[in-house]
Amino acid sequence: MNPEPASTRGHAHEIPGGAAWSVPVRAGRTVTLTALGDGANATVLIIGADRLDRLNIPDTLKSQMSARVKPGMVLMSDRGLALATVLASTLDWHDCLTGALPDPLLLLELTKHGFGEADLHGCINFFTKVAVADDPRASLAFIPDHAHTGDRITLRADQDLLIFLSTAPHALSGGPAASVAVHLESSASVEDPDLREEAVRALRLTRELIA
Repeated sequence: MNPEPASTRGHAHEIPGGAAWSVPVRAGRTVTLTALGDGANATVLIIGADRLDRLNIPDTLKSQMSARVKPGMVLMSDRGLALATVLASTLDWHDCLTGALPDPLLLLELTKHGFGEADLHGCINFFTKVAVADDPRASLAFIPDHAHTGDRITLRADQDLLIFLSTAPHALSGGPAASVAVHLESSASVEDPDLREEAVRALRLTRELIA
């Protein structure tokens, strides 16, 4: 992994609506995403800097008994390691069921780091809510008016990461794109939130490996 630019030790960046960005984040840094418009969507793909650990949505949800990403959850890799911990959020629901539908912006950003289409795995759509509809087919339904200007979420990197972000509108929304601000910050050790046993184990294993 290339050294993290000095500017990202306390760096703010605005991603315009309908654009993409990627950044390396060192373990222990916090990443705060802030919606700069109503209906913002930030599709985020996370890959460990070692390129072995990839965000595994099914394992993350199953082990923590949830159908959505919310504060107090650990985002896990396909090796059962912790990638990032959700420290705080103004929203209690972030979509991880629909992935990137479709998002060529993320693919373009992946190619800058030597990845390809096969690396476009499960994503999280921060600021977006997609729930099961009340119909016989139990369809997935986009919930409008979920996120508003100023909504934010803060993650802590639990190992060195590559984070890819797209601000394209969610494919089910039909709405305009909104900008999202990204703030990366070095911080003192942050106490873990109240976590499920499986998440605590993932953090312990990760810290043993990177110690």
